[in-house]
Amino acid sequence: MKFKDYPVHPAILRAIDDLGYKRPTDIQFKVIPHILNGEDVMAVAPTGTGKTAAFAIPLIHQVQANVHRKGVQVLVMVPTRELARQIEQVFLGLSQHLSIGILSLIGGVEQDQQIKKLQERTQVLITTPGRMFDLIAQGFLDISTVSTWVLDEADVMLDLGFARDIVDAKRKLPKHKQTLFFTATINKKIKSLAYDVVRDAIRIQITRGNPVSKNVDHQVLRVEMDDKRFFLENILTEYPNERFMIFVRTKVRAERVQKAMERVGLKVEILHGGKAQEERFVTLQRFRQGENKILVTTDLACRGIDIPEVEYVINYDLPDNPENYVHRCGRTGRGNRRGQALSFCSTGEMALLDAIETYTGNEVERYTMSSEEYTEILKDRLDPDENWYKLLKENDSEEWD
Repeated sequence: MKFKDYPVHPAILRAIDDLGYKRPTDIQFKVIPHILNGEDVMAVAPTGTGKTAAFAIPLIHQVQANVHRKGVQVLVMVPTRELARQIEQVFLGLSQHLSIGILSLIGGVEQDQQIKKLQERTQVLITTPGRMFDLIAQGFLDISTVSTWVLDEADVMLDLGFARDIVDAKRKLPKHKQTLFFTATINKKIKSLAYDVVRDAIRIQITRGNPVSKNVDHQVLRVEMDDKRFFLENILTEYPNERFMIFVRTKVRAERVQKAMERVGLKVEILHGGKAQEERFVTLQRFRQGENKILVTTDLACRGIDIPEVEYVINYDLPDNPENYVHRCGRTGRGNRRGQALSFCSTGEMALLDAIETYTGNEVERYTMSSEEYTEILKDRLDPDENWYKLLKENDSEEWD
């Protein structure tokens, strides 16, 4: 089936063609007809499967069909600000030949401009819970006109403690509406939340034997904790034209890695929750546009962030939650591209590796390296303050002189 076979507005089909979409992905193929029919949907789909377009395409069609209706028609609730901005861009791209008011409403930035846009004309609202409830309480936002409610990355919303916010939002929304519930993982808590917000929904699940994308090659390398920065330096200098996302466990670790790489002349930017929101957006945009090719980040960016041309994911630190390994590695190998995921595993992280392999049901391929090769990488490091081997050689030559 092709996109042109769906009964959607010709301007949307034109935008799809402009964006280079070829054929619907599995989740798009299964979801779009049900949304167009106005049915409730509960969908479980792994990261990188194209689920944003799966609901954006039919919802833009519905909004255009009711273009004269006043107020917010589509409410998309998401867990993070970065994801809200990204979904906004998908909606804007797919509606580029139409006049539809689309707005991402997020915290961490001044609200005055957002209020102004709300008062002008907003038909599709993508929002995080905090700012949404703030503006409802202040009387600037009315969601009683919503005809379709989308919960995206519902499992992350639950993990971040937004379950009560979802229930509160349901109380403020019209009783008769279409509800779309999207999640990457499913468990008892997610099912319970889903049954609280959807009734008689069409259930759709896109499954893979291995939850990790089949487009990604995985390897793990045993590297002791204090040596990780030298191995990272080695990889980054060996592949200077590739784009890397490097995941660490904490914001302190991110800053340490950045400083270590900058000491050897490598331009690195970092992303973590301690950064101001606008700075985070700018950093992501520079990385997306290729202005900087090395991004060191915490798990803040492991879910939902779509940057198509990331060749390598480096798990500098293994994640505490094995699900996050799947989502981290999903930042590469997007669409039909192949990607590489390399993990550094210290002696103290072996239990985390075991948990990842249990969760995925597959053993991660071991990158074999001899002790001689390991030592050579330590010898070849560029930082003069850290390269004890070169310092010794220089001292020896000075003594002979």
